[in-house]
Amino acid sequence: MLVTQYFAKDLFKGKTVFVTGGGSGINLGVAKNFAALGANVAICGRTQEKLDAAAAELRVFGTKICAVSADVRDSAALEAAFEKSRAELGAMDVLVCGAAGNFLARAEKLSANGFKAVVDIDLIGSFNATRGAFEQLKETRGTILYVSAGMAYMPHAFQVHVGAAKAGIDMMMKNIALEWGQYGIRANSIVPGPIEGTEGMKRLPKQDEFVKAIPLQRMGSVDDIGQVAAFLASPLAAYISGCVVVCDGGQNLLGSALFNMGAEQMLRGQEG
Repeated sequence: MLVTQYFAKDLFKGKTVFVTGGGSGINLGVAKNFAALGANVAICGRTQEKLDAAAAELRVFGTKICAVSADVRDSAALEAAFEKSRAELGAMDVLVCGAAGNFLARAEKLSANGFKAVVDIDLIGSFNATRGAFEQLKETRGTILYVSAGMAYMPHAFQVHVGAAKAGIDMMMKNIALEWGQYGIRANSIVPGPIEGTEGMKRLPKQDEFVKAIPLQRMGSVDDIGQVAAFLASPLAAYISGCVVVCDGGQNLLGSALFNMGAEQMLRGQEG
């Protein structure tokens, strides 16, 4: 259910939202919710064909869309994407740092390059986006939203690389909220729980058992995350900054044991 069920359809009319990793999944869902509320939306990712398909879905909402390929690990390419977005849509009001990489790996088998790849995409990429967007966000007194994960504050098996990267993102968010508050810039993190239809959930064995253990008895949807993003970027959250907002149906209250067991089965299957 899109956010227009709860907010005015013109809430973000005339505003510009930039979403990294916006070509699919949760990030595309976030972009759709902003577009549904009247925002002009820019998305970036590594594959232009994928971005073009996502842009076609976003244009259904009748707002301006800019889809530009850029790898968040390349700060120069990212800054060029920001300039293109500004030229086509206007100065950025909301930055969503959603680009991420993930895979299961036993710590003793995880290569240095594998660890670095996730840190580079998730943490360094989020910094590159944050730093590159500063001047636009200062101009608009804008908002930064980081897509984090439960691995940032709770250990999950076979996710040492992700945990390190996401914990870094959440602490960076708090530092940015502290330092850039003087410019009117707010920063917050969103922690999605199990989201239906995402690649990780599709591969997880015994999904029914996993869902039954979630206090709200269901998986989340991309719109659940999109609605939280819209709220945090809206005037309703004008005094919220430096916070980690968990949107997971209470799943974190159980710990990571069910995830760990499912991940173990997945890894065994991959390892033969």
